[in-house]
Amino acid sequence: MARPEEKDTDMDQDGGRKKTSRRRACKFCTDENLVIDYKNAGLLKYFITDRGKLVPRRLTGNCAKHQRAIGRAVSRARMIALMPFAVTGK
Repeated sequence: MARPEEKDTDMDQDGGRKKTSRRRACKFCTDENLVIDYKNAGLLKYFITDRGKLVPRRLTGNCAKHQRAIGRAVSRARMIALMPFAVTGK
């Protein structure tokens, strides 16, 4: 008895290609000169949404260690009024 042909694993049910995405590398791990500092509000603003929330790891590509450091730095920057807690107005 002949075996039925196996399905190609790179195809989805509709016959199109599956979307495979590569995990983004942590920019702080790849660039040793880049330092997370609460006084650098210009760097931290890229990790905050327009609503004032932290952007999750899966979107930024940061490793867990540096994501925690970003959270601490944002909290410290908010305490000394370098960054807002909440966005007011439109």
